[in-house]
Amino acid sequence: MKTSLIALAILSAAPAMAQDKPVLTVYAGDSVTSEWGPGPKIEEGFEAFCNCDLKFVTGDLLPRIMMEGAGTEADIVFGLNTDVTARARASGLFAPHGQDTSDMSLPVEWTDEIFLPYNWGETAFVYDDTRLENPPKSFAELLDAPGDLKIVIQDPRSSVSGLAMLLWVKSIYGDDAADAWAKLAPKVLTVTKGWSEAYGMFTEGEADMVLSYTTSPAYHIAAEDDTTKHAAIFPEGHYFMAELVAQVASTDQPELAQKFMDWVLTPDFQKVIPLANWSLPAKLPQEEWPDVMRDLPRPQKTLFYSEDEAEAMRQPALDEWLQAFSQ
Repeated sequence: MKTSLIALAILSAAPAMAQDKPVLTVYAGDSVTSEWGPGPKIEEGFEAFCNCDLKFVTGDLLPRIMMEGAGTEADIVFGLNTDVTARARASGLFAPHGQDTSDMSLPVEWTDEIFLPYNWGETAFVYDDTRLENPPKSFAELLDAPGDLKIVIQDPRSSVSGLAMLLWVKSIYGDDAADAWAKLAPKVLTVTKGWSEAYGMFTEGEADMVLSYTTSPAYHIAAEDDTTKHAAIFPEGHYFMAELVAQVASTDQPELAQKFMDWVLTPDFQKVIPLANWSLPAKLPQEEWPDVMRDLPRPQKTLFYSEDEAEAMRQPALDEWLQAFSQ
């Protein structure tokens, strides 16, 4: 009888003990928690030493938290990008990360005290060499390519990669960006809302090239043993993008949120990134990258706008893009 009562007491206490664990709520993009995304490994890794429950809430990031304001349930926002930080910073909703960023493995210097990079990459057009034997060798060649070349890109109004391309074209062509879009537009088979739809069209053989990242071929090599996909590397340079994590200033779990920010730049976290998020780690020596990432061709020139420059150029560049695609 005593044994039964003890067992019952233990079973009754178990849910209460689980509920006593603090919860860290992390707002993240949908891709983070997908089957192939880094979310499950991040959750498992952080919970292993935090004695907490990490809860991902997926969906739009900046629009959602700006709508919710200081009353948001989020403790951490995971997956912002370098081209929206001006608006995010102006909201006043985020706290300093407290990390030393002096020795990051990035191609640009990082001094931001609020937004912390956890991975990075560069925009690129990806092609399949079984379908496109002679890909453009420069952005100029892309613009002058035959009209039967079919490209899929993403909408800069709804996609971070689409916005990055907007700034990529602007950084190369400046005042002539409108002319560049006018040349490129006839080759664009379709403009998708997001990256996944565009990349799916490419892998299904509907397009010759797709707007993606220099690291995208690594997935095909490592996960599919497919060496036919390549990023076209252009001498004009490629636009830098980093994905960022930030702590919410109004969090009711400040110590736990800070612990997560401290963990992001550790080797345990950084080693998850290359083969789960298929991008380059923000703070991991190149000799510790997986071979598939080290062996990828890299641009010789990195293009990047500061957040103030990107914000100032966003609407004029979008107007040029809209003009080209409204013809």
